[in-house]
Amino acid sequence: MEARTNQRTLAWAAAILMLAVALGAFGAHGIRGLVDAQSFHNWGTAVQYQFYHGLALLGLAALEGKLGSRVVSFVRILFLLGILCFCGSLYLLATRDLLGLHGMARVLGPITPLGGLMFIAGWGAVLAGALRRN
Repeated sequence: MEARTNQRTLAWAAAILMLAVALGAFGAHGIRGLVDAQSFHNWGTAVQYQFYHGLALLGLAALEGKLGSRVVSFVRILFLLGILCFCGSLYLLATRDLLGLHGMARVLGPITPLGGLMFIAGWGAVLAGALRRN
């Protein structure tokens, strides 16, 4: 794997994880009590999946030499898009009443599973890359 690819993946992992900590703290202290139980649960789910895939990016950076740089770059893109779509839509859905985005639920709702599909595709690409290298 090229050192540049590894550094880029590591930098994204750090940024995603730093943001996950901040959003988790904001959820626990900033919006708790301002949103209903389902919205608070959705916020927590978004934070969890952001952490999982931030850690996955960290692991991906640690796999230097085990996966090709093209595979790492492709997986990184899928995970980042998954975080943006899955977690981002859940964050917005959780706070739609606070942000005045009531009408956006019809648009944001379908984006969440698309993000989940990107996560699944990313893990599938890791699997394919691992099998291809052996």
